[in-house]
Amino acid sequence: MSHDVVIVGAGAAGCVLACRLSEDRSRSVMLLEAGPDYPDIASLPPEILSAASPAHTHDWGYRSEPGRLGRALRLPRGKLVGGCSATNAAAALRGAPADYDAWAAAGNPGWSFSEVLPFFRLLESDADFRTDWHGQDGPLPIERTELGALTAVHRAFLEACWASGFPRVNDHNAPGAAGAGPIPMNTRAGVRQSTALIYLARARGRPNLTIRVDAAVHRVLFSGRRATGVELAPSGESIRGGHVILAAGTYGSPVILLRSGIGPAGHLKEIGVPVREDLDGVGRGLRDHPLLGLRFSALPPVPPAPFFGSLLTLASGQGGTGHDVQILPSSVLATDAGRSTTRAHFMAFVSIVKPISTGNLSLRSADAADPPCIDPGYFADPADMPRMIDAVRTARRLSRTPEFTRLQAEELYPGVDVTDSEPDLRAAVLARVETYHHPVGTCRMGPAGDPRAVVDSRCRVHGVEKLSVVDASVMPVIPAANTHLPVIMTAERCAGWLSEA
Repeated sequence: MSHDVVIVGAGAAGCVLACRLSEDRSRSVMLLEAGPDYPDIASLPPEILSAASPAHTHDWGYRSEPGRLGRALRLPRGKLVGGCSATNAAAALRGAPADYDAWAAAGNPGWSFSEVLPFFRLLESDADFRTDWHGQDGPLPIERTELGALTAVHRAFLEACWASGFPRVNDHNAPGAAGAGPIPMNTRAGVRQSTALIYLARARGRPNLTIRVDAAVHRVLFSGRRATGVELAPSGESIRGGHVILAAGTYGSPVILLRSGIGPAGHLKEIGVPVREDLDGVGRGLRDHPLLGLRFSALPPVPPAPFFGSLLTLASGQGGTGHDVQILPSSVLATDAGRSTTRAHFMAFVSIVKPISTGNLSLRSADAADPPCIDPGYFADPADMPRMIDAVRTARRLSRTPEFTRLQAEELYPGVDVTDSEPDLRAAVLARVETYHHPVGTCRMGPAGDPRAVVDSRCRVHGVEKLSVVDASVMPVIPAANTHLPVIMTAERCAGWLSEA
């Protein structure tokens, strides 16, 4: 059977695309997902249902190359219908207007902030703000916890920030917002609102939508330069489609392109894949937010409590316009699993959200069972480490304020014996830095004249026909925010163009 559209990956973007493209009942849509499906709330495993903390039970198992850190990092990616939107920490942030203006300035018409704002408004139902910046009728519920209802750690953090002179922020999604305030979350009654629950659920009963799970894709099939479908792994089964859309994520989509012969010609020849289209940018330009967790002892919690509730954004002074640093605490956790202590503790997470450093992804072989080589590239550019160190110093200063010390907080990592000196904090960062789960850029958007561009401004793969990539991998500039909302916006933006095709 042939379908008008075959979507590879039922993650944050894939579920949006399947919902929107199947609204035209004359268009047949096939949605493929390598993981399992939980079609309603009643069937969700408890950790997928609850927005109290991130879940890693349905995972692709990616690991980074040791690289300059000298150790492999876990790189969790959701392997189920809903993808990372079903496993994430449920933060609902857009990023700064300058992020999207930079997309447009890189040769991508239609992606400036003024042009994507209608799609941010389209996707959301914001419970707290009725302004021109927000929508109230979209599928995605967004809410913020009132100060009095926050956990003790989140209240103390915000009070410490405000007492230290950081501005009070009521809406972190308002243009130009920087400072401390409650973090917007895509939750409802404690349930994580994945795109599987809020988009795909609307489309499941449509006769023109077929959802197939446990279906991993090996490569795209072609007739000449035109995509005609995909081949599944390991069976070799072919699924035919008039238009193929890769929505497999920043790690998954470039892997499929490379196995299909689309990527750097030299690399493809090394692994024995015939070159169909020499696109040097496939797998290149990987950017991710590096994350360091400072750890503090605390009084025992009163579970359950949302993991996140408050956020500080600030400018390091070295990152250009807008904010480039996030600091956000967790609620108190009952034990410190895997560490030397079992005391109740909380975390203060620090991230550079406008990193300059880039990494890359490549194949070990053409075998679909062979995981890719992934180098996140953290601190490859020397400008990133000083900003991270300054951010850690800020977090430590906040932890020493009266607002925090009354929580009986004692720094467990880096630890009271570690000074604020550059050598001490550099070592502490390198020893424990990890992913913030926001990789982008491995199939970058840009004009045909850009040697590293993989897709055009409408996310069509350069040099071939009827093949698109729509997910975080196309982002040419990483947003200064958690990437869930930007991915949904990207899918909403592209769905309209794809419906016209």
